[in-house]
Amino acid sequence: MSNWRNELQRFLLMLGTSVVVGMIFGEVSFALLVASIGYSSYNLLQLRRLTKWVAKDSHKSDTQPPEGTGIWGSIFDSIYRLQKQERLASDYLKNILDKAQESSAALEMAVVMINKQGTLDWWNRATEELLGIRYPNDRNQAVTNLIRDPRFADYFHKEKYSQTLRIEAPGVSGRTLEFQITLFGEHEKLMLVRDVTQLHRLESMRRDFVGNVSHELGTPITVIKGYLETIADNLDSFDARWHKPIEQMRSQSQRMENIVRDLLVLSSIETRAAPRAQEKVDLGELAREIEAHTQEIMQEKQHRFLVDYPDKVVLLGQRSELYSALSNLVINAAKYTPAEGTIEFRAALNSKGVTIAVEDNGLGIESHHIPRLTERFYRVDPSRSAESGGTGLGLAIVKHILARHDSELDIESTPGKGSIFSCHFPKERVLS
Repeated sequence: MSNWRNELQRFLLMLGTSVVVGMIFGEVSFALLVASIGYSSYNLLQLRRLTKWVAKDSHKSDTQPPEGTGIWGSIFDSIYRLQKQERLASDYLKNILDKAQESSAALEMAVVMINKQGTLDWWNRATEELLGIRYPNDRNQAVTNLIRDPRFADYFHKEKYSQTLRIEAPGVSGRTLEFQITLFGEHEKLMLVRDVTQLHRLESMRRDFVGNVSHELGTPITVIKGYLETIADNLDSFDARWHKPIEQMRSQSQRMENIVRDLLVLSSIETRAAPRAQEKVDLGELAREIEAHTQEIMQEKQHRFLVDYPDKVVLLGQRSELYSALSNLVINAAKYTPAEGTIEFRAALNSKGVTIAVEDNGLGIESHHIPRLTERFYRVDPSRSAESGGTGLGLAIVKHILARHDSELDIESTPGKGSIFSCHFPKERVLS
């Protein structure tokens, strides 16, 4: 502020001096004109010096500012200080970027930055090995042009990145890659890709093992169960002390058969790709079938069922799988709801699709159990599960079926008050 005040004082002093000189010679206007031209010429000269100096590379340390007095000296010094600060900040950012590039180059995981136009901005060295992308030829190329898999294009454009995508590596058979995309900035994307071939093989071996063992166990369990049922039908011919062991063996063989059946269902869902052809499933009709079936197998409990479904709502999917998932939820509610309790089976349309919920007023579940309920064989209370005859696989089956229908299971529960199991299907799967 003081520099501007001093400059104004100098300007006014120059004008005053020119007026006095003009009055002495009788040419005030001419004197003012000469003074104005001289002042303007001086400022233009300083502006030219500033322009030439700024045009130089500000990142070079030898770009000293021009010498100047008054306000121009202050301007030169201020810009020079800003240049120094900018150089320091630029060097700092460059150092961070170099370290980030060095560290990312050491990663076995591919890291790819994609701009809002969907083209490649930057990638690390592992990307070239995993995806075959080459610098600089592929820079600013659309990522969907370089990874030509319909599943990847669908995953990329739908922007539902809460789940990862596994596909075969482009141009390399036998290698499985896992893609994870995160949004940041102005709709830019960070894509992480890792080689999960070994993990995929182990999971496949595990699924095959479970499927094969379950299949092999089916026949002997069926034989054992058949003989035990025959024996149970003729208990009168056995000593009374054998009645209870025989009944327990028959009950446990039935439970074992149920476990094997559910393992086979789960293995089939995991190993079989979701079919592209979708059936039109009437939700109201499906709900009535599930209600009737549940009331039949749970008739001794005399539950009160409330079914609330909108008219003529059709869901696109596999009817058998949807029946299995929703009936599992309803039967689960019936198992853990006391006699004469209430079970509500409802659906609600909204702008995003349809939400199906199963609500009961049963025992409820403590909050720390909820995240693990869809794990195989996880038991909230082993004794309670044994009494109900559950296999511990029902909710795992539900989880996988819902994932194949672009949905997921949401659980709310309060101990002693009941539970709500709900799932939301996107509008792309709803016809109404």
